[in-house]
Amino acid sequence: MKNIYVVGAIIVENEKILCAQRGNEKTLPNLWEFPGGKIETGETPQQALIREISEELLIEVDVQPEVFEETSYDYDFGRVHLTTFICYLKKGRPRLTEHLQVKWIPSEDLKSIKWAPADIPAVEKLVKEGVSV
Repeated sequence: MKNIYVVGAIIVENEKILCAQRGNEKTLPNLWEFPGGKIETGETPQQALIREISEELLIEVDVQPEVFEETSYDYDFGRVHLTTFICYLKKGRPRLTEHLQVKWIPSEDLKSIKWAPADIPAVEKLVKEGVSV
């Protein structure tokens, strides 16, 4: 099985979390995720996250150094290893380049949308623990 290493940004602003809906033409169409993407050779997870968020949403974020959650999930296309980090919006407002839509959702309401399976452990931890700002 192919291993795919990805990072996800739990972007927090005003006690809400940015959630992004995947496009129709992508794998896992229309499911929600924490924005991010693949770690490229030579990148740290934090560097990959800063690059991916800049490319996908045209914003800058501050990535917290500690890992929030690590998950592995077996999809039909490979095993996804997702590492999520708490991030804070530094510059810009999210603009759509790949996603259908984004929403700012309070942590207690995160289960109201349909998440990609690899993101669910981080969602459950956020619902349970919230985000300390």
